[in-house]
Amino acid sequence: MDKETAPDLVIPESDEQLLAECRVETFRAGGPGGQHQNTTESGVRLIHLPSGLRALAREERSQHRNRAKALDRLRAKLEALLHRETPRVSTRVPRRQKEKRLGDKRKRGEAKRLRKRPDPERD
Repeated sequence: MDKETAPDLVIPESDEQLLAECRVETFRAGGPGGQHQNTTESGVRLIHLPSGLRALAREERSQHRNRAKALDRLRAKLEALLHRETPRVSTRVPRRQKEKRLGDKRKRGEAKRLRKRPDPERD
């Protein structure tokens, strides 16, 4: 889903309401965790139907904890989708500040020039 169609989405406050808008899929998580993780369907995939966003959690041995983690990840993805960047207001650099920057630049260049070895041909 792109940002043009995202503004009509509203993120529900409660997890139950957000879960009602999702399709919940469970699967065997696999990986480390021993026999318990390999025999139970503890992995959770949430698919938010209005936006099509997906969130996955399979770290914990408990399906309930994985569902909570997936909900948090989905909520973060929805917030990122709905986030609007505030436009930058361009400002003008004041004349006095420009003069100060140029003066500092001249002073720095002079200090660098004085650090060089003297030219023997000029003396």
